[in-house]
Order: sequence, then C-alpha cells, then structure tokens
Amino acid sequence: MKPRTVAVLLALTALPASRAADWPQWRGPNRDGVAQGFQPPAAWKPDSLARKWSVTVGEGHASPIIAGNRTYVFSREGDREILRCLTLEDGKEVWRESYAAPYEMSFAARKHGKGPKSTPTLAGGRIFALGIAGHLSAWDASGGRVRWRKDFSGQFKTTSPEFGTAASPLVEGDTVIVHVGGKDSGALTAFDVASGAIRWQWTADGPGYTSPVVGTFDGVRQLITQSQKRCVALDPASGKLRWELPFTTPYEQNSVTPLVSGDLVVFGGVGKPTFAVKPGVSSAPQVWETREITMYMSSPVLAGTRLHGMSDKSRGSLFTLDARSGRVLWKSDGRLGDNASLTNIGGALLVLSTSGDLTVHAVGEDALPELARFKVTEKPVWASPAVSGRRILVKDFDTLMLFAIGG
Repeated sequence: MKPRTVAVLLALTALPASRAADWPQWRGPNRDGVAQGFQPPAAWKPDSLARKWSVTVGEGHASPIIAGNRTYVFSREGDREILRCLTLEDGKEVWRESYAAPYEMSFAARKHGKGPKSTPTLAGGRIFALGIAGHLSAWDASGGRVRWRKDFSGQFKTTSPEFGTAASPLVEGDTVIVHVGGKDSGALTAFDVASGAIRWQWTADGPGYTSPVVGTFDGVRQLITQSQKRCVALDPASGKLRWELPFTTPYEQNSVTPLVSGDLVVFGGVGKPTFAVKPGVSSAPQVWETREITMYMSSPVLAGTRLHGMSDKSRGSLFTLDARSGRVLWKSDGRLGDNASLTNIGGALLVLSTSGDLTVHAVGEDALPELARFKVTEKPVWASPAVSGRRILVKDFDTLMLFAIGG
C-alpha cells in the first residue's frame, strides 16, 4: 500500500464514528429504514409535528442525510448539480459546491425532472454522491473541498438507465461501491475512497435503480444488489461473483433495495412475487415466495419478525408479512398512491407518501393502525425522510424542510 493511501486511511479512522442519531446514507445507518434513538411524543396528536424551517434547494429526489448538527442535500439548479451543507438547527447554508452536469431526460421520466435521485453517503468525514448525469464525486464534509470526481457520461452506451441514475453509493471498508453506466451497459465498481482509483469492476449487466447492501452469511461478507436483469452477490473486497439469480421486471425497473433479515435476503419488484433467499458462499436457494405481494419502488422494513411494506397492488396498499415464512398477515385497503417511504422509528412506523402525507402507524401486531396524519407538503415527494432524535427532514421536489416532534 502506498504511503499516501496509508496516511489518508489513518486520518479517516481517527475521525469520530457516526453518532447513533446520525442518518448518514440511503435508508439510514444500516440502509434498512430503521431509525436509532428516535424520541417519540408521549402520545401522537394533531400538533405533535411542527415545521421549524424550509429552504428551497433545487430540484431532485435524493434523500437528505444528517451528521451531527449538519444536513447535506444533493440537487440541481439549471444544468448544475449542487451539494449543500446546512445547519440542522435553522437551515442556514454552511457551504455549497456545484459542477456542470448537462443531462437529456428521457420522455418517460419527464414528470420526475432532471434532479439527482441518488442519495449521498457520508463516511470517514467524506461525502460521496452519484449525479444523474454520470458524475461520481467525493467531498470533505467539513468544508466542501472536492477530493476527486469521476465523469462516466461518455464511457458507456448510455449515461444512465432510462429513468435516471438512482443507485446510492455504499462505503465498505476503504472502498465506495456504486453501479455506473446505463441501459445494457455498465459496471458495478469499487473505488478507493482516498483517490477514486478503481479497485474492481463487475460488468456482466447494466445498473438497476436499487442501491446495494452488505451482509455476512456463513461467515462470508457479501455485497448484494439488483442490477438491470439480475439479483447478484459479490465479494465486496474483490468483486468476485458469489451467486446470481435472473430477475427482470417490466421496463427493467428493478428499484427495491434488498433487505437483509437475519440469514435471509428479501427481494421484490414491480409485477413480480416478493421472495426471500438464504445466501451461502456460492448459491442462494429460495426460502419463500408470495405472489400476493408485489413491490414497485417502495422498499420494506423489519419490525421484529414482521416485514412491513407498500405493495403496488390496489393502487398502493400497506402490508405485513411473516419475515421467516413469507405468509401474508395483513393488507390495507389500498389507494395510498404511487409510492411511499417506510421508516421504523421503534414502536411505530412513519409512512411518507408521494402526495406529501406523513402518517404514523403502530407496530407490534399484524395490522398497522394509524395513530396520526400530517400534511407536510403539497408538492410531490419521492425522497425518503431522514430521522434524527426528535427531528424529521423531508425533501419534496425542490424544498428541504425540518419538522420537530413535540409533546
């Protein structure tokens, strides 16, 4: 290992670890939609949620992240992509950095706009983000200095999948891993966090819209994701293929983030059964499957042995499955909308819909009774919320808002 790399890694490991209340990446600390240390009110009431501030930050559907008393949001203004750092207390800007990122949006994706969909990841004092136009960047979190930037816009047949890049970077050890490229042409790639140098690439398929996760199975660390046409597991250190399963959804919209549930991994996709596999060193036999539940863009969460999520059937319905058997325990009536983000806050579930409704549901039983309902915005919401202590960050089409829990 080169002396410079050693020095950078020592500096990174000397930085404080993420705090329990931080929300440093897509779907939270463990990429599973579970909030740690959330402080609920004594009872949920109509005035339990109060908006503290709102700031126009530009278009996009990247979720905000939280580290200490700062929040970071990735968005677009005109032909430039922007990473902003704001104070969590009052939303005042600490720093911003932007770069030119011209992007031609497909007709099919026009209602989503040109803003980034990939959520930044903060690890070791650096932030990594993948723009919709094929730029992967690394910044110093403290002051916004650009450490390195890679432009993949001309290296593949297409810059991004048809509906735009949506995979969020994953930091594993001293690498940051993300699937770059577009339809029928791409590379799941591990980059050195310090220099941006490529460590390894897997080029057997183009990217999907999902984000990778990691887990340890039979004592072996595995990187698990959905590509354009497959469910795959790789060795995160070398990029070696562990196992793969064919998985193609209509319009090749693999969007659901895989969920590690003990020794199982749950997968889903639009028009496809929800199923779980048990990964081994070189294979992943299926354990259960249910055709009663299909998922489109909403990723599920665990609460004990129950798996909660939103099915795209009945125009959007909440569901509860037994996570070990796949047995359907409960379904709501439906008509909740196109999509929703689910967050387990311990004892309750937050459900943020694309229509701007934030609902709170009790967990612990099969059904999910509604405890409270708040209208947080009139604009469409595709980003997931970020949760820290008694605070909830919501990003709609172009505005970032902080809500505080009272009572």
